[in-house]
Amino acid sequence: MKDLTQGPIPRLLIAMAVPIAIGLIVQTLYLLVDLYFVSRLGPAAIAGVGAAANVAMLVLALTQMLGVGAAALISHAAGRKDQREANLLFNQALLLSALVGALVLIAGYAGAHAYMAALAADPATVAAGRSYLDWYLPGLAAQFAMVAMGAALRGTGIVKPTMVVQLVSLLLNVLLAPVLIAGIGTGRPLGVAGAGLASTLAVFAGVVLMTLYFFKLETYVRFSREARELHWAVWRRLLAIGIPAGGEFALIFVYTAFIYSLIRSFGAEAQAGFGVAMRVMQALFLPAMAIAFAVQPIAGQNFGARLPERVRGTFTWGGGLSVLVMFALTLICQWRAESLVAVFTADRHAIAVGAEFLHVISWNFVANGLIFTCSSMFQGLGNTWPSLISSASRLLTFVLPGLYLASQPGFTLLQLWYLSVTTIALQAVLSLWLLSRELRLRSPLPAVAPA
Repeated sequence: MKDLTQGPIPRLLIAMAVPIAIGLIVQTLYLLVDLYFVSRLGPAAIAGVGAAANVAMLVLALTQMLGVGAAALISHAAGRKDQREANLLFNQALLLSALVGALVLIAGYAGAHAYMAALAADPATVAAGRSYLDWYLPGLAAQFAMVAMGAALRGTGIVKPTMVVQLVSLLLNVLLAPVLIAGIGTGRPLGVAGAGLASTLAVFAGVVLMTLYFFKLETYVRFSREARELHWAVWRRLLAIGIPAGGEFALIFVYTAFIYSLIRSFGAEAQAGFGVAMRVMQALFLPAMAIAFAVQPIAGQNFGARLPERVRGTFTWGGGLSVLVMFALTLICQWRAESLVAVFTADRHAIAVGAEFLHVISWNFVANGLIFTCSSMFQGLGNTWPSLISSASRLLTFVLPGLYLASQPGFTLLQLWYLSVTTIALQAVLSLWLLSRELRLRSPLPAVAPA
């Protein structure tokens, strides 16, 4: 366990953010590696995998129900130096992850095909997305165990083992992707199905490695037979924090699926361009997300230790670093948007759509950085409902106006992108106000009762 209640906050943020960033890059590269090799199969394959990969965002929402709750409560316990409760929380999170992972696998196979049929622009795109999901769903289900273990380590201030495991699994995915997708060395290309299978095998390998780490090296939180007995009170505490955080990510899935639905009339090339640009944008967000992920355990441990000034200082430094990083990324997108998209597709129409998206949407990068930081602060404080309220505000400011614009003659993609910029700015203002209110309500910080 690393004590985050001592030492300069900027140094702690950077020390944690660097390995977290590497881990996040690895997670994003799973999709980018698949997309790179799949792009050789044409726009329909790109659009299909892009739309299908959005399911990963929905699964990410569910993993957040476990990960955010576990990391927040374990960080509180670590701040109080309560190892027994931290260990109980870890093992209960593992139990919950096994149950939810199984349910996701069942629901995925039951509903994935209908999802693709509802969003895709043509039958070829539907077929590509279905094939990809059929082989990727087992890997998505296995992510729950990985997230539970990684969240426990993050709550105790340890992030490097997760980074190393993710890096190893990425390298395996990079090796498997050309073999399974293009048939290099085997002469039996599996196409988009190979992309899903490569990612699944890589995730399985990561789960095995992370499990071995806990058996062999981890000492603060460990697998425990007693702690694996079901404790409903602990589950309620985990979900009370996790459900709103999961809902926040689920809304991202809803917004992305909504955009795919609105632009389907523009054809598979437009969906392909949007899908590529979304993946590029997610990759660009990684440094700011890493800072935000580092904010959560630092704020959480200091909240558990009842150190309000360090809690506020964590937001000040985390928000400031995020703004600087996001401003630099805005400049990159204004300068080289076409080049970023062209890495993953040679289709001129898809490049034009993706570049236009990045040109416009990059104006909300700074606002997104503040939203990420506020969200992590809410997690560290153990109350994620304000973050969910902030995200849900876009149902009014984006979805309803988007439906209206799409129904008007002369509707263009550019109108949709500018609407998104406006609504993200409004969401950032709301997030900052809600966080200010939360900090006022929790000053002085109350004691956090153990389970």
